[in-house]
Amino acid sequence: MKRILVLCTANSCRSIMAEALINHLKGEEYHAMSAGSQPAGYVHPKSIETLRKHGIDPGSPVSKSLDEFAGQSFDYVITVCDQAADEICPIFYGEYRKLH
Repeated sequence: MKRILVLCTANSCRSIMAEALINHLKGEEYHAMSAGSQPAGYVHPKSIETLRKHGIDPGSPVSKSLDEFAGQSFDYVITVCDQAADEICPIFYGEYRKLH
């Protein structure tokens, strides 16, 4: 199973939704996680509401720092906002593909 880390600045909406979508649509092939460079400390309720409205179980997401994943290996690191794409990421082990 390939590992994906989805990054944005606050990890309160876009990256949370991307994590849930990837796990819902491709959960047999990929395991997605999400984080933020400056986590908001909360998940926006509308993101959860929107996912549920479309039949996607978001689980119990928590806004967290990308530092929690430093040193781990991923197959893909995906940024979902321009600000996160321009920021310095922690070191992730192994070869991974960075997408924006």
